[in-house]
Amino acid sequence: MFGRKRDSTGAEGDQPADATRGGEIGSTEGAVPGDRPAEQKKNRPTPKRSQQEARNQKPLVGADRKAADKRARDEMRRRRDEARIGVMNGDERFMGPRDAGPQRRYIRDYVDARFSIGEMFIPIALVVLLIGMFNQAWAMAANFIVYGLILLIVLDSILLCVVMRGRLKEKFGEGSIQKGTNFYAIMRSVQIRRLRVPKPVVRRREYPS
Repeated sequence: MFGRKRDSTGAEGDQPADATRGGEIGSTEGAVPGDRPAEQKKNRPTPKRSQQEARNQKPLVGADRKAADKRARDEMRRRRDEARIGVMNGDERFMGPRDAGPQRRYIRDYVDARFSIGEMFIPIALVVLLIGMFNQAWAMAANFIVYGLILLIVLDSILLCVVMRGRLKEKFGEGSIQKGTNFYAIMRSVQIRRLRVPKPVVRRREYPS
């Protein structure tokens, strides 16, 4: 009985040498010639963490992209300054529909050539307001002065529109007058002369022909 058990365990536990060699040969045959064994890979030096992070980090914006953006900003700033100077000088290339055109230029020259009461409204109103704040006796008088000044501005604006439209009809024709000419002339007349945009190009009483 003991002999049979040893034979059976020996048959099951022992493996032939040929089978072992066959397994080793089969494993080497399936390998690719270019692959290296695991032992050679383990012998490689492990890269440092800083090297790995530097390898993975990529610049989001290159130096050429930054230079291009800077050139674009400089060009945009130059064009904006050029347009602002052009509008101030009355250059038609940089003006919008509100200020462009021969009729608008004629209105500006006519308004700038005459003296308008409206251009004195802001300075006079500020002076009267300051006097009324420090002197209560002048408070009531200051109100009458401001209301009287507004009435004079209304009358002067009506006179401006009547005379100006007559000149526009003579120069450009009856049916060719643009819309909004009265409002355009009044809004320019109530502004201080030095702060008008486009700036005046004619002197006082130098009316356009």
